[in-house]
Amino acid sequence: MVTLYDCATAPSPRRARILLAEKGVAHETVQVDLKSGEQLGEAYRQINPQCTVPALRLEDGLLLTDNAAITAYAEARWPQPPLLGETPAEKAEIASWNWRVEFEGLLAIAEALRNSAPAMANRALPGAVDYPQIPALAERGLVRVGQFFHLLNDRLAGREFIAADRFSVADITAVVAVDFARVVRHKPGEQHAHLLRWRAAMAARPSMAL
Repeated sequence: MVTLYDCATAPSPRRARILLAEKGVAHETVQVDLKSGEQLGEAYRQINPQCTVPALRLEDGLLLTDNAAITAYAEARWPQPPLLGETPAEKAEIASWNWRVEFEGLLAIAEALRNSAPAMANRALPGAVDYPQIPALAERGLVRVGQFFHLLNDRLAGREFIAADRFSVADITAVVAVDFARVVRHKPGEQHAHLLRWRAAMAARPSMAL
């Protein structure tokens, strides 16, 4: 059985949890306490020198240390249901929108949080290296989060899913991003009717409770 190194309160491993649930993949879970800095301790460094979660340990010992690798592996090994698309056009559209949600959503939120939260002083970027906070980046991140909500709302006008007319990894990433934005006091409002409709529909999927 594969093993997921997880943190119940963090957005990145939540993406992996939802993905594995949608694929119906049974797995063991090891919780890594990011709040206490367990990811930076020697024990976890021996597992994942990048000091990040999620990480997925395969039965043969291979360790996948990011969502891109975990998603690619899961899609190849457990192809049903297809979450990266089936046709060349679907695969391209889903890949494009998943990247946009990561860059314009998740990274914007992380930029705002990591460059402002006192608990993350000198931890402005994840990983093994300390980086100082830059307050201007926090301000820019908040602006970007607002723009991200408008982007998704416009995209979802008349659409059930983010990309390719099917549920995909792009929807998983977008749900996690929208929910994660609460940590910087942003959430969709009445001006984001399409986004709110889509998020309510996503809530009907059992995986989204993870």
